[in-house]
Amino acid sequence: MLAVAFVIEIIFVFGFPIALGVYLRRRFGTPWVLYLAGAATFIASQVVHIPLNLGIGQLLRAVGFLQLPETPRSLLGAAITGLSAGVCENVARYLAYRYVLNKARTWLEALMFGAGHGGFESMFFVGLSVAITFVFMIFARGADASAIGLTAEQVSAYWGQAWYNPLLGAVERLFAICLQMALAVLVLQVFVRRNVGYLFLAIGWHALADGLAVATVGWGWSFVAIEGLIGLFALGSLGIIWRYRPRLDSNVAEGVEND
Repeated sequence: MLAVAFVIEIIFVFGFPIALGVYLRRRFGTPWVLYLAGAATFIASQVVHIPLNLGIGQLLRAVGFLQLPETPRSLLGAAITGLSAGVCENVARYLAYRYVLNKARTWLEALMFGAGHGGFESMFFVGLSVAITFVFMIFARGADASAIGLTAEQVSAYWGQAWYNPLLGAVERLFAICLQMALAVLVLQVFVRRNVGYLFLAIGWHALADGLAVATVGWGWSFVAIEGLIGLFALGSLGIIWRYRPRLDSNVAEGVEND
């Protein structure tokens, strides 16, 4: 049953982002170039984000971060992790809107852009990892685990987890894509409403979501409880998307409701 759940997760994390892009394209005519731009923006953000996290980690170790008591250490670590993700990804979005997608100023275009960003993260940042690990664990289950650099305990823990954990992982990707689409809509408001405060709002929402998710792992929350928390952020993100939708009596091409 666990193996079947992993197969379902792998199919979903690759299939749902593609299906979402196809839906937005066929239903609303939003161009695929925005989806690809979202994927490229995610990659560009990680070019900065990953080295930044490594550098911050080295700096914190150098100043004695690991010697702090567990509670402040976990809170500070979660805050830094969330903030680095919020800054890198949303500044990348801002730069894409300003210098590359300077004609994309509608709500629907923001949704396609966000779907590409979250979709690429789902497929290649999460999906590949899950798929590769699954294949390795299949081989390790019936052979000497040490031959592929694993211990018997690691293999046993992998196959001994709850059967529904992979399905929760698939749901998490759905929640994450909701978040990324909402962030794309928020950053768009910087240009539509000429207010840079929306960039800081996007950074804050992103940092809070990621930071609390990291913190709850450190606090020992169950997988179900953590996904429940992430689900609340997904609902809030859907609320953001709904809040900035075009008015029914306005031209959809305008992309936002007027204040």
